[in-house]
This record gives sequence, C-alpha cells and structure tokens, in this order.
Amino acid sequence: MKLISWNVNGIRAAVKKDFFESVNAMDPDVLCLQETKAQDAEVADTLTPLDQYTLHSNSAEKKGYSGTAMLSKMAPKAVTNDMQVPEHDSEGRILCAEYDNFYLVNVYVPNSGQKLDRLDYRKKWDADFLAYLKKLEKTKPVIVCGDFNVAHRPIDLKNDKSNYNKTAGYTQIEIDGMDNFIEYGFIDTYRHFNPDTVAYTYWSYRFKSRERNTGWRIDYFLVSPKLKEKIKSVKIYSDIMGSDHCPIGLEIDL
Repeated sequence: MKLISWNVNGIRAAVKKDFFESVNAMDPDVLCLQETKAQDAEVADTLTPLDQYTLHSNSAEKKGYSGTAMLSKMAPKAVTNDMQVPEHDSEGRILCAEYDNFYLVNVYVPNSGQKLDRLDYRKKWDADFLAYLKKLEKTKPVIVCGDFNVAHRPIDLKNDKSNYNKTAGYTQIEIDGMDNFIEYGFIDTYRHFNPDTVAYTYWSYRFKSRERNTGWRIDYFLVSPKLKEKIKSVKIYSDIMGSDHCPIGLEIDL
C-alpha cells in the first residue's frame, strides 16, 4: 500500500494550486489530509473529482479551522472520529480507519500558539493521544501519520538554537511528547531509514523560507514495531507545492 499524508493548509485553496495533478502523480492508495479548513459538505464538494476514492472527513465545530480528511481506494472496515476525550474532540483533528491488519490514524496535532499560550493544553493532548494509540495497538498494529507540529531533534529544523523553548513546535515539552511516542515503541519511519539526512516538510510563507530551505520536519509517519519489517520506502515530496507543507509518503506491505 502507498500512503500519502499532506497538510494542505485549506483544501479549497489547495485545489487551485495543482492539487489534483499532484495527487494523480503520487497515486496513493490512501490519502490523509490535515488542516482542511472546511466543513464536511464543503470537503466532499471540493474533492468530487477524486471519485475513485472513498472519502471520510472530520471537521472542526469552528468553521474554517483545523479539520482532517481521508480518501481510500480500498474502503476501510470502519472509520471513527476523535479520541473520545471531550476536551479534545471539537476540532476535527483525528480520523481512524480500521483495515484487516492495521489501524491507520490521520492526525493534526494542535499548535502550541505564537505565544505558547496553548502549550499546557498541548502537553495534555500528547499524553491523551498516546494513550489512545496504545489502546488501539492492543487490537492490531497502528500506522499514524500527519502534522505533529514538532521538530523532534536539532536536525529537524534549520535554526534549532534560536527556536529552542521560544517557538511553538520546538519546546522541550513538545520534544518530550514526541520522545514518549518513540520510547513507547513507535518508529519514526523517515529517521529509521535516513538517520542523518536533513529534510523538511514545512516552510513558513514568510521570509522566502521555502526558497531558502529554512524549514522544519514536523510531518511524520509513525508505525508500531510489528510493522517495521514491512516498510518498503519512505519519501518526502519536497518538490510538490500548493501548501506551506509538502506531502510525505510511506509504502508498506500489508
């Protein structure tokens, strides 16, 4: 299976920027989108041309904010929204698809805010999300993909020292959150195959960041240990435009 994850930073804006051409070129079996910024009916209407896929979406209660969507060529056995923790479940941040041999979780992790005003909430989110994944994993292995809004190590962002503990996405609390996923056993698939490669998945629209490759790697595929030997390849599609994030891909035997 070829899985693609992409934070599109507004699906209605993305489709005006070669989105469909990019998706057709990548040809995923499952496409996971984050930050759709649209209600379910708007997502369905916007993605009508991708009629070879079964669509599921989870929209935030607040219009034009957050939101996730999943398009699958092979219809999942079941799809559920959210982690069933009320304080986390109003922003459309999680879609979980159950397949025969695994769960696929599409996630858009909350940003801690420009002034880090959501950092305490983020710490709670990370802990509750890990507990949610652990519960799923008791039944079958898990693949989780999406925008985790954290650069895990200094190699994962251009200016690590100037951002450390000052910028959302690179505070010790957020790093500790990602450490917990890894310590529990989840494998950062890109780093597993590319331990020393500098590669980014997000570039601010400001300061010509993409042109200068002043980026962050904050989009991930994490997998349960049982799936490690089944991974065929991982890829960062840094040449694909249309968002301030680029798509990432995982090919896996399932």
